[in-house]
Amino acid sequence: MGDNASPLVCIAHLVCGIAMLDVFRCMTVGMLMLAVSMCPSLADEASSELSVSGNDATATTPNILLILSDDQAWSDYSFMGHPHIQTPRLDQLARESLTYTRGYVPDSLCRPSLATIISGLYPHQHGIVGNDPPWDAMAKGIRRPPHNQPRYVKAREAYLRHIDAIDTLPEHLAKLGYRSLQTGKWWEGNPSRGGFTEGMTQGDFSRDGRHGDQGLTIGRTGIAPIENFLDSCKETATPFYLWYAPFLPHDPHNPPQRILDKYIDKTDSLPIAKYWAMCEWFDESCGQVLDAIESRGFSDNTIVMYVCDNGWINLPDKSAYAPRSKRSPNEGGIRTPIMIKWPGHVEPKRDDATLVSSIDLVPTALAAVGLDIPPELPGLNLIDAEKLSKREAIFGEIFEHDIQSQTDAAASLRYRWIIRDNYKLIDPSNRLPGEAVQLYDVLADPTEEHDLANEQLETVKRLQAELDAWWHPSTS
Repeated sequence: MGDNASPLVCIAHLVCGIAMLDVFRCMTVGMLMLAVSMCPSLADEASSELSVSGNDATATTPNILLILSDDQAWSDYSFMGHPHIQTPRLDQLARESLTYTRGYVPDSLCRPSLATIISGLYPHQHGIVGNDPPWDAMAKGIRRPPHNQPRYVKAREAYLRHIDAIDTLPEHLAKLGYRSLQTGKWWEGNPSRGGFTEGMTQGDFSRDGRHGDQGLTIGRTGIAPIENFLDSCKETATPFYLWYAPFLPHDPHNPPQRILDKYIDKTDSLPIAKYWAMCEWFDESCGQVLDAIESRGFSDNTIVMYVCDNGWINLPDKSAYAPRSKRSPNEGGIRTPIMIKWPGHVEPKRDDATLVSSIDLVPTALAAVGLDIPPELPGLNLIDAEKLSKREAIFGEIFEHDIQSQTDAAASLRYRWIIRDNYKLIDPSNRLPGEAVQLYDVLADPTEEHDLANEQLETVKRLQAELDAWWHPSTS
């Protein structure tokens, strides 16, 4: 550099020299940032890749918390208008979320419903259509054997072929360096078969391990495993996916006395009082998990999703579900609020009109972290209002509790259903020869008391055609 060079020129050369040194020291990052500078549309994706590939989980790599209620009616929250049940923490979450009150699960039974939530596929697509696989003497009407009986263990293990064959959300997230923890309800053997890096359930079918084993203690006995996991993720600066599926308010309905005392004088039925108290106990446990996220500084960078696996209407004389709730295609079985909270990205809003489904949760998460949504997934991104506005109908299917075939989904079918606008069509399968097609206006008649099928034949015909066009089960 000549003696007469101006100070500005000197500074410019100095800056260029420093930049060149940086390029040679960090060639990979330098090349990526050069590409970003040439194509601004890549900025978000590049930023995400940088944050994941390094050792720091920044705001471009959101954590994900999925909260799952277990056996709870869509109306059994104070934010949904229940006159007695108190759910202050979920009320707060609803206020902070994009809350869809017309949410649904395709099937009103836990195992197929949970498999949909982890995969984004309908039960007839992922193949997990009931709770317990067939056994040798099923066709003869002989009672299902004990779950840990060696011959039946083999049948249960064989059914795990379905979870092994599908791509789950934890497996997708692992591509970006996510750790994932399973807690609570889990039917599919060891959580690693669903792509979780860690889990509470051991899944040893010879010791029963039917639907969560020791994982089912979460929430009922505190949340220490979750707190330990969060501490570890904070220490290693690793993004996480947390599956919080406590066995709540599922029976046994044994709430703490301090909560039960709030409901004893609100009903003449002790079983119903217990169920109401269980709903509040579940709410309390959700607050504990949300507080654990908050206290570790994760809240602003965590997507919280909420859904219930299936509905529940408690009988007045015992802790059991009434007809037209769990395992049914009625609103009491398949409807659930669905919530998405993502500070700074999703505007809180209550939506009482849009039809959404649990099949939408996986696409929503994938889009949020910058991953492509596989074309075989039927759901939509719940944050994409434009695409949701074009949805015309949602679909579902109800199967037997005891699975009739290891590989043929259709063999276990009881009902198919479709909701378009305010109408729901329920179509019974040939396993129910005494039942006819039903049609309800679920907005005007949410308890489905007035069957309109004989009055609106054209509507039935049209919805039946849509249902038939949607449902194409395959044998796997």
